[in-house]
Amino acid sequence: MRRFLVLGVMAVLALTGCGGGEPAAISAAGLPSAKDSTFVYLHHLDIVTDWDPASSYSNEIVAMQNIYDSLTMYNPRTRRAGPRLAVAWTSSADGKTWTFTLRDGVVFHTGRPVDAAAVKASVERTKRLGAGAAYIWDSVQQIVVRDPLTVEFRLKYAAPLDTIASSGYAAFVYDTHAAGSGDLGKWFQAGRDAGSGPYTVASWKKGRERELVLRAFDGYWGGWDGPHYRNVEFRVTPDPARAYRMLLRGEASYVQRLNTELFLRAKATAGVRTIQVPSFQNMLVLFNTASGPLADVRLRKAVQKAIDYDGLITRMRGAAAPASGLVPEGLLGHVPGRRTRQDLAGAAELLAQAGYGPGSAPLRLTLTYAQGDDDEALLVRLLTQALKPLNVQVQAKAMQWNDQWSRGKATDPAKRQDIFVMYWYPDYADAYSWFLNVFHSAEPVSFNLTYLKDKNLDERIDTLPSLVTSDRVAAEKAYADLQKRLVEEEAVVAVPWVSTYQRAYLGNVQGYTDNPAYSNVVFVHDLTPGG
Repeated sequence: MRRFLVLGVMAVLALTGCGGGEPAAISAAGLPSAKDSTFVYLHHLDIVTDWDPASSYSNEIVAMQNIYDSLTMYNPRTRRAGPRLAVAWTSSADGKTWTFTLRDGVVFHTGRPVDAAAVKASVERTKRLGAGAAYIWDSVQQIVVRDPLTVEFRLKYAAPLDTIASSGYAAFVYDTHAAGSGDLGKWFQAGRDAGSGPYTVASWKKGRERELVLRAFDGYWGGWDGPHYRNVEFRVTPDPARAYRMLLRGEASYVQRLNTELFLRAKATAGVRTIQVPSFQNMLVLFNTASGPLADVRLRKAVQKAIDYDGLITRMRGAAAPASGLVPEGLLGHVPGRRTRQDLAGAAELLAQAGYGPGSAPLRLTLTYAQGDDDEALLVRLLTQALKPLNVQVQAKAMQWNDQWSRGKATDPAKRQDIFVMYWYPDYADAYSWFLNVFHSAEPVSFNLTYLKDKNLDERIDTLPSLVTSDRVAAEKAYADLQKRLVEEEAVVAVPWVSTYQRAYLGNVQGYTDNPAYSNVVFVHDLTPGG
């Protein structure tokens, strides 16, 4: 339950006043040829926070999903788990025994075989460490090796293990013997890997722009027949104007996201491809329920009502879709018809009931959000403007994520913020991640940044995996009831929008699709470098 870094989307700004001009189009001569088999991915934040596949819970997902394999992989077309290391699986009628048949002949980058014993060892180590998203395996009571290619999971309670095994985090199968007699955790943190995916680490230079380079693993089970990118570079490029220019010059293959203005430019630029897709990522405005003025539910509801939901969607022009509750469309638990709209009169009435508002003492609130994210900055600006006439003063501070999160986790309640703005997306394609990570009680504080402590709520959240497996109708109702309580009754959170990803990449990159279960990941082996 300790995601180290919630995804910050790259919000590429318009190039007003940047100087240096901008190419009108990418010429054919400016595009890398098929012989240039390096895929260059631009990110505005550091790529790697944690190299250990058991505890990794950060931006390194974009690299890790190209280095490691999980048993299954979520298929957005079927909305079900599909094969990866496992080629087939079955479950018992009660959903408490799952048997996976593994792909034959797979080896780790270390040369050792990926067999049932390796699956057992990696999952057991991940569970034992209990870091990152290790909670996904909480249902597992015992793992049994039936034969080298058959592994059986016996669960404490029914759970959708095929979907869980496709998680973007903590589901990786890795060689637990990679460090020999040494400390495996320290071995990983030196920038090494022990995966079975198409790429392995070539170099890692923390703090450098060209932070991470991956190279092809020749023994990859998926093979290298036909044209493929043999190398992947992850570059940290916080200056959005520079990132966009690099794409236009053909120096980058892929930019994570464009704002609407640049996205429209990119759509009209020869040599650049664009894609706009819905996501499972939404924006959360989390209210401090434990200390400070927002411990009063009336004030939480007032701030919630002051958000200009429709104005934000309009201003973001395609980069966001209206939210309906906590769970984005496409996931079990999404409830249509719960779109929230601004209600300034209602906000003023609630403020007055609590002794604030025009003519009364000012309400002073502190708010933190991600530095360099212009979507979050727009949200904060519009909210501050809406609250000002209501005599609510918002002290907003843009911070680097690590600093923002550290403040949110402060053991001294007086050092925490009143409002915490961040994105969330699921660890696997199920809504459970929002409820367990963000709203379940936890000590020490991790991502439960509303600081809720509600035993009854915790118990209801704990039943969700079993319900999803045994009674989907009951699961739908449970998700709906929890959202009503958290958003409408207790007002511990506001959900201004669901992100719509706007990607831009070079025109000679062929085969790119976006999988919402693996936020911002490009599965590079699936691509073809065109001429």
